Amino acid sequence: MLTQYNLKMPHAVYGGENAMDNITAIIKARGAKKVAMFTDKGIEGAGLFALPEEAVKASGAEYYVLDELPPEPSYMAVQKLVDEFKVSGADLIVACGGGSVMDAAKLASVLVTDAYGVKELLDNPGMAQKCVPIVLIPTTAGTGAEVTPNAIVAVPEKEVKIGIVNPEMIADYVILDPIMIKKLPRKIAASTGVDALIHAVEAYTCKAASPVTDAFALYAIDLIGANIREAVYQRTPESCKAMMLGSTMAGVAFGYSDVAAVHCIAEALGGRYDTPHGVSNAMVLSTVTEFNIPANTEKYAEIARHLGVDTTGMTEKEAAYRCVDAMKSICTDVKIPKMRDFE
Repeated sequence: MLTQYNLKMPHAVYGGENAMDNITAIIKARGAKKVAMFTDKGIEGAGLFALPEEAVKASGAEYYVLDELPPEPSYMAVQKLVDEFKVSGADLIVACGGGSVMDAAKLASVLVTDAYGVKELLDNPGMAQKCVPIVLIPTTAGTGAEVTPNAIVAVPEKEVKIGIVNPEMIADYVILDPIMIKKLPRKIAASTGVDALIHAVEAYTCKAASPVTDAFALYAIDLIGANIREAVYQRTPESCKAMMLGSTMAGVAFGYSDVAAVHCIAEALGGRYDTPHGVSNAMVLSTVTEFNIPANTEKYAEIARHLGVDTTGMTEKEAAYRCVDAMKSICTDVKIPKMRDFE
């Protein structure tokens, strides 16, 4: 565990029912004249984009919609969107979507300059400087991208996904409104929910963990473990709120700790086979966890307890391996695909 650490967070996080109402006030407070709204066709088709769009309209600011981002985008696709953003003249970004949309918006916020592009940031992410403030609205629970300094892009020539990390990309404002995941398709709710759980697990058990990230990670595991099944199948208001918060807490945890082998393998799988990120993670979760247990038995035993396992009378080692069973149970219950399904 790290003995020295720092935590850089968004300027403000607005959460809970009707959190979307804060967008109008944010735009007015910043005096923004033109807003670039990042989203994708899927979000628009699901009717989710209408909510933030109405809030932006209510502010009286001019706005411009950028929605041509493909799923699991390459760095070239993100650069194309960024180039379109640069000519818009917008002085505020509002992004509504999953991790890819939010990551593209974060990159746009540091790429108004012509001195460098996405490709250059792959090699030297530290050169990026914030140029335009951003408001992030996640539509999954999820990636945690709304609170991390990371942006993930596919690099097709290397058949891998790479994370660009720079604290300049931290959002200025985050909107966590549970209505945004109320109609999320079951498969996406499942894969993104398990992804959030893995963020918390890896943040808690990796060598970059700190006392602060441990606290965020364990609370995220509590929330996700207790609510993911209900959020996937019943989508109750309470389960949606819990998953939104759990995802964000997990995002803080791994954003200021790290992820580990599960994500490393998953990013290679996604780059080679174009599998959804959350599914790639879930497919290798139990195997990698079982391999890692001897290196951090005490923490994996603690995860088991936070996932609801009664470890009374067990040794730490026995309890740790029950963590694997609990993870397998969640993945089975929410119907995460098996690796053979992509052969």
